[in-house]
Amino acid sequence: MKFQLTILGCSSATPTAERHPSSQVLNINETIFLIDCGEGTQIQLRRNKIKLQRINHIFISHLHGDHYLGLIGLLSTMSILGRTNDIHIYSSPLLQEVIDIQIKASDIHLNYQICFHFLNYEKLDLLFENKNVETFSFPMIHRIPTCGFLFISTHKEKNINKEVLNKENIPIEAIKQIKNGADFTTEDGRLLKNAIITKENVLPLSYAYCSDTIFDESIVQYIKNVDLLYHEATFMNDMATMAKEKFHSTTVEAATIASKANVKQLIIGHFSARYNDLSPLLIETKTVFDNTLLAEEGKVYSLSD
Repeated sequence: MKFQLTILGCSSATPTAERHPSSQVLNINETIFLIDCGEGTQIQLRRNKIKLQRINHIFISHLHGDHYLGLIGLLSTMSILGRTNDIHIYSSPLLQEVIDIQIKASDIHLNYQICFHFLNYEKLDLLFENKNVETFSFPMIHRIPTCGFLFISTHKEKNINKEVLNKENIPIEAIKQIKNGADFTTEDGRLLKNAIITKENVLPLSYAYCSDTIFDESIVQYIKNVDLLYHEATFMNDMATMAKEKFHSTTVEAATIASKANVKQLIIGHFSARYNDLSPLLIETKTVFDNTLLAEEGKVYSLSD
């Protein structure tokens, strides 16, 4: 199963010459999710050769500008390029008001329907599911209502044992029924039980997105044991007081959450524009949680089952 995260933007409140505001693309078995949509997102999508029309689900964590000001431009471009399929946006109800005003003021005529799904800021909530993935939101503490997002791959179909498939000359047209639990009868009349033809499903893969948030250990319950965690680290730890005042997190705080949640891999991002060299942030984070990476725009982080 493909499970790939592409960082489009990892700056905090303002863009820099090298970094864009928050945005990511998650590809789970060719279902494409856009997570936040800061200024310049559609340019970054093009630079990374991600087709705009393949994006059907957009998740907006909160309504600070660095997380959604690229959205109206993206929606407009999708329409100009001929999009007709519905697009689903998961966000605060206020975002629908903002988009409606922008569409009216600019006299934009979209060729497709926007389907808004409003976030629950009180508890873990299932937002979307298909045969490949389940997607949840969970509450975080920031200056305005904010949610994190959790993506968990699902394996509802069984995996085929290729050795048996080739040995018994099982036809392609029978595979779908076998994956759904059916047995198979060979040409010479032998019954092959489903347990022989299939393999146990692999463990699910998981990704959690936590930006923006004050240091808050209550989120650990939602992200326990995830394979990959993106957690904001706006400041180094010598600015912990400022981080708290601005409802953001430091490097050490992000690492502490990763450690307490027993995650496999941490990516830190949402860096303050004050930092040109990010290596000190990585070094400081790794003193608490060694398996840490810096968010790098254009880099693809892959998980494999």
